[in-house]
Amino acid sequence: MPTHPLRAIAVVAAFALSLSARADASPETDSAAHGLDPERLSRLQAAMQSYVDDGELAGAVTLIARDGEVVYFDAVGQRDREAAAPMQKDTIFRIASQTKAVISVAAMILQEEGKLLIGDPVGDYLPEFRETTVGVANEAGGYDVVPANRPITIRDLLTHTSGFDYGEGLTKDAWYAADIHGYYFADRDEPIRALVARMAALPAVAQPGEKFVYGYSTDILGAVVEVAAGMPLDEFLRARIFEPLGMVDTHFFLPPSKRDRLAAVYEIRDGALARTQDDGWNGQGAYVDGPRKCFSGGAGLVSTAKDYALFLQMVLNGGELDGKRVLGRKSVELMSVDHLGDVPLSDGVGFGLGFSVLEDLGRRGTPGTVGELAWGGAYHTKYWIDPAEDLVVVHMTQLLPAGDVDDHDKLRALVYQAIVD
Repeated sequence: MPTHPLRAIAVVAAFALSLSARADASPETDSAAHGLDPERLSRLQAAMQSYVDDGELAGAVTLIARDGEVVYFDAVGQRDREAAAPMQKDTIFRIASQTKAVISVAAMILQEEGKLLIGDPVGDYLPEFRETTVGVANEAGGYDVVPANRPITIRDLLTHTSGFDYGEGLTKDAWYAADIHGYYFADRDEPIRALVARMAALPAVAQPGEKFVYGYSTDILGAVVEVAAGMPLDEFLRARIFEPLGMVDTHFFLPPSKRDRLAAVYEIRDGALARTQDDGWNGQGAYVDGPRKCFSGGAGLVSTAKDYALFLQMVLNGGELDGKRVLGRKSVELMSVDHLGDVPLSDGVGFGLGFSVLEDLGRRGTPGTVGELAWGGAYHTKYWIDPAEDLVVVHMTQLLPAGDVDDHDKLRALVYQAIVD
C-alpha cells in the first residue's frame, strides 16, 4: 500500500468544523482544489436525496475525504421519521461488521508489541480452541462431526477462514441449541470471553483454511485481543485506537446523553419503507439500557461517519493520524494485500487482514482502483479506501434488510465520475 503525505491536522480541523456546519452538501474544503469537480459532485447529493424522496431510505450521511481533506459531507432525510428528527452529520449508526476492521487493527497492534503473532494457534490464547470440530454433510441429509484437521490460527480469524459461520449453516441445530446464532450480542448478559468459550465446543461448517466463511471469526478475535492485551476489549480499543484518533462517538454501548442521536432502523415492508420493530436486534434500548457486558468484535460498535472516516484516514496514512501512530506502515501493508490465495471470495476481489482487497477492476465491474480496501455492515453501511486516489468514502444509513436498494453502487459511480484531475 503506498504511503501518502500526512494531512492529519487539516483533517481533524475540517472534521471539527463539519460538526457545527449545517447539514448540506457544501464541501468542508474546496473540492476543486482536490481534483473533484463541484458541479459533478453535486450529482451525488441529488441522488442520495432521491432515495429519501422515493421512500427507499429514511436518511443517510455520506462523507468523502481526498488528500486528507473533507471534500464532501452531507446528511439527507431523517434519523427518525416517526419523531420527525432530521438526519444530522453527527448521527450515530450501528456499524455492525464495520467493527471487524477495528478489531483487526487491534490484533495488529498487539503483534507489533510482541504480544501475539498472527500465525499463532488461537488455542495459545483461548485454550478451549486447541481442538475444534467440523460438521461434514452425510448421505442421510444430516452431518457428521469430525475433528478439525489443524488448529485455527489468528490469521484464519483475520481472513474469515476459521470455518465458523453465524450459526445458520449446516450445523445450525447445535448453534441454536446453544442459543448462539446471528450477529447481535448487545442484549446478552454474558461477557464475550465466556460466549466465545461456548462457541469452541460447537461444530464449524468448514475446515480451517478451506473456505471464506463469514461468521464469528472476528468475535473470537476480540476475545483473543482481550487475553493478549490483558484488559477488556472496550478499554483496549478506547486507549489504543479511539482516543488517539479522536473517535469520540464510537462505542459498544452509548452513554445515555447520546441516546437520541442513534438512528432508527428501517426496512422495506409490503413495498414501502417502514420502521423495523424495536426488538432487541434493531431497537434503541439495548445500546443504552442493556447489560453492557458482551463486546462483539464482529458487529458490536456504533459510530458516526466522521469517527469512522478518521479511522480509515489513519489506515490510508500508513497507520498514523495527527502525529499519533496507531500502527506501523509495514503492518498496514500486510493488512492491505490478499491473503486468501486460491480460496475464492468474489470476482476480482480478495481479502486481506480485516478488509476486502480489489485485485481486478474489470472482473469486479464497478468503478474503483486496484488496491482498494472496503467492507460494510448489516444495516447497509459502506466504506472504502482508495490508496491510489488518496480517497476515503463513508456512507451511513440504517436499512435492514436492504433488498434491492442500489445506493451503494450509485454512490460509487458518482464519487468516481466527480474525479477530474
